[in-house]
Amino acid sequence: MESLINHLRQYSRLSSEAEAALTDSFNQLTLSRNEYLLTEGRICRHLYFLETGALRGYYTLEDKEITHWFGFENDFVTSFHSFITGEPSVENLQLLEGSVLWSISKDTLTTLLGRFHEIERLLRIAYEKYYIRLEERFVNAQFKTAAERYDQLLSQTPHILERVPLGQVASYLGISQETLSRIRSRF
Repeated sequence: MESLINHLRQYSRLSSEAEAALTDSFNQLTLSRNEYLLTEGRICRHLYFLETGALRGYYTLEDKEITHWFGFENDFVTSFHSFITGEPSVENLQLLEGSVLWSISKDTLTTLLGRFHEIERLLRIAYEKYYIRLEERFVNAQFKTAAERYDQLLSQTPHILERVPLGQVASYLGISQETLSRIRSRF
């Protein structure tokens, strides 16, 4: 829990009352590799803070898994669309490594947001970070070549290549595993 509180302190000061309320509201989860936080068709009712480990968000289209994001230490993760709207998720959240997460329900979070404006500010910052990542993914997919996307991955998030199977990296980049192999041989 200390890593979560320390992470939040990077973005804004929290009153001791807000810190205590957050500490009381999050529950620790320890999950194994390949377990799921969420499967498509289910409503996501929790926001998670990933203390250790890794996970991915992916869709299934025509029996093919399409990875569209990864989460690592100190990331807030959830199926944002489902969490915010209360509609069934169209994505799956699967752990890539054994992981320790902190979970808070939407109902509990909503109560805290009404009580503490500084927590509301922190949630806004988390949503802004998510939006920025989403927009970067969109721009990359629309305007960069596969080699440029791989080069950006190498320069900005090289740890992905060390921790994620290459098939999932290829899917994340929007290319086949064969294309990824050809690109990697040039770098």
